[in-house]
Formats: sequence, C-alpha cells, structure tokens
Amino acid sequence: MTSELSSKMAEAAVKRASQLGIKINVAILDDGGQLVHFHRMDQAPILSIEIAQNKAYTAVAFGLPTHEWYPLIQKEPPLREGIVHTPRLVIFGGGFPIKIEGDVIGGIGVSGGSTEEDIACCLAALSLIE
Repeated sequence: MTSELSSKMAEAAVKRASQLGIKINVAILDDGGQLVHFHRMDQAPILSIEIAQNKAYTAVAFGLPTHEWYPLIQKEPPLREGIVHTPRLVIFGGGFPIKIEGDVIGGIGVSGGSTEEDIACCLAALSLIE
C-alpha cells in the first residue's frame, strides 16, 4: 500500500461523501494493520475517527468486509456475544480489505454516515484499483 495510492483512495471516498452530503473520516491501513493515510473532513464526527480506523483494521485482519461479519455470527449466540468484546473488531459496514490480484494489501475504513453511505464511500475508493 503506497502513500500515493492511499491518498488517491481517500480523495475518492471524500468526493463521494461530498456528493452524498455527509462528513466522514477515512482510514487506510497497510497489510500489517498500520495506518498509512487518514483524512477527516471538516465537522466529521470525532467518535468516527477511531471507528474508521477500527473498520479498516477489521477488514485487514480478516480479509473480509465488515458488513459480512454479522451474518456470520448472528445465529451463534456464544460467538455473537463474545466476539464483540474483541478490541478493534467492527461488525457493521464501512470497512473493506484492499486487494490486488486477490492479495490483501491493506484496508479502508469510512465512518460518519449511515452504513450504506460509508460503504458507498469505500466502494468509490476501491474503484480506483478494480
């Protein structure tokens, strides 16, 4: 995950957020879960700073979009009730692994809008590499 690519991806996410009329935080991590790029739009929710980073971390750590977590655990009460206490795990939408040719090279997390809006901003960023 390069600084140049992560910057362009954040810019694409912010552009989509502006089109949607929302204020977001965007975090992009490398494949080791380390922050490469972060952008906070003016007036984006402060609490969403950490949420965006945790969404990206969850996506990198498991190679799975965050919105796919709940369907996996919803019918298993012990897992559902226990795993949510795992630090940095997010089980709602707005985090995606960043993949090139099937390999996870990083993760993106967006927070500040609704789940659907956060996902749309991530997809705008990911469209740069697809």
